[in-house]
Amino acid sequence: MSGALAGLDRGALWVIILGLGLGSFLLRFLFLGMIGNRRLPDWVLRHLRYTAVAILPALVAPLVLWPDATGGTPDPARLTAAAVTIAVGVWLKNVIATVLCGAATLYLMLYVIG
Repeated sequence: MSGALAGLDRGALWVIILGLGLGSFLLRFLFLGMIGNRRLPDWVLRHLRYTAVAILPALVAPLVLWPDATGGTPDPARLTAAAVTIAVGVWLKNVIATVLCGAATLYLMLYVIG
């Protein structure tokens, strides 16, 4: 093992894994099991539709703005790829084309810039 788990023994690791699994199950059960057969208010359903749209940028933004590959400093290749990805997504409204254009731009920029 490496990184943050380097000093952890196998027993402690399994306790952490089982604890996180149990916590994840309980959170999902609380939401789906306890109120799963009731009708949710329209305002809750409207907000739940935007969950993926809010989570995906939150996962990607740190990788673009503070990438580990550059020691945490922004670089033109990733910023350009992010801009192209956003532009293609808005223009085409096609997820696969957007991802492919963003990845191609990133690899092209890394090749050109060095």
